[in-house]
Amino acid sequence: MLRSYILLTLLQFNGLICDEGVFAKALWFIHEYGNTVGSLAESDSTIKNTLARALTSDQILSPDEVQNLLGPEGLQRFADRERAMDAARLTAELERIVPASRQRLYPELRSHAALLTTSFDMIEARHHASMKELSNWIAANWSPDSELQIISTCTGNSRRSIMGAQLGNLAAAYYGLDNVRFFSGGTQPTAFNARTIATLKEIGFRVEPTGAEELRSLPQLPNPIYRVAWGEGLEMLEFSKKYNASSNPQSGFAVILVCSDADESCPTVPGASLRLPLKFLDPKSYDDSPFESQKYAERRDDIARTLLAVMADARRSLVAKKQLANTRPLSD
Repeated sequence: MLRSYILLTLLQFNGLICDEGVFAKALWFIHEYGNTVGSLAESDSTIKNTLARALTSDQILSPDEVQNLLGPEGLQRFADRERAMDAARLTAELERIVPASRQRLYPELRSHAALLTTSFDMIEARHHASMKELSNWIAANWSPDSELQIISTCTGNSRRSIMGAQLGNLAAAYYGLDNVRFFSGGTQPTAFNARTIATLKEIGFRVEPTGAEELRSLPQLPNPIYRVAWGEGLEMLEFSKKYNASSNPQSGFAVILVCSDADESCPTVPGASLRLPLKFLDPKSYDDSPFESQKYAERRDDIARTLLAVMADARRSLVAKKQLANTRPLSD
């Protein structure tokens, strides 16, 4: 695990893999081609320990060293050409599986997401069961021809639920499932908090006011509407609203409850086909303190890392079931 925490310089060109180091490339190869027995969050430490041992002496990955981690297609990738993979071959293999929607992400967001995928072992164990249930639901209900919808819900719809929606959309596009769309809502809506806007913009989201305003929950509290974009042609309007607002999905959606109050206030959510608690600490506790921006960034990355792992597991399941093609033909 030692090498897994090295700060990566993530250089990308047209969405393809450049020079992140052999360890990160090997990790991503296993993420794509690994067996689906356990979730990536649960198995990440084991994967990293195995890769650290395999790469220590020669920086080359051989099938014998990682065969217990690989699914059938992963083993086949070794058999297709020479049996060992160095950094150049891992790069070539990864370039074949870059989804089109990942290439549409803004470069800063693409790089930040890539970095977070190297730290799935930092996800709290209490989230694992809900994550697995959500990834299974996505894999069972996803279709290339229709939008699959998820609502991220908390109390005020100002911080965690909006982070959940926007970071969920980033995660979906990163893993080629950009027709999985996340929305946000609250039980007692307020307004899209300026600190949430700042922490999203810090990693590359474009968040711009539209000049319009949604209905206020409190007369003295403005509720402006923003346009949030995470890539070319990837955007939505965001503002604070109740979870069952007309602008949100009304049936057949999943709902994730990202705070304890919303979880307790909504024992059932009309129209939802799946309801899951996925609770995160509120960064509001650090408002107007010296740690404010760091704590918002910490919570942002906790949520993003969790949803990236969910989407990675859903993608692996869909690929394993042959419902999603993950490679382009070899050209050499």
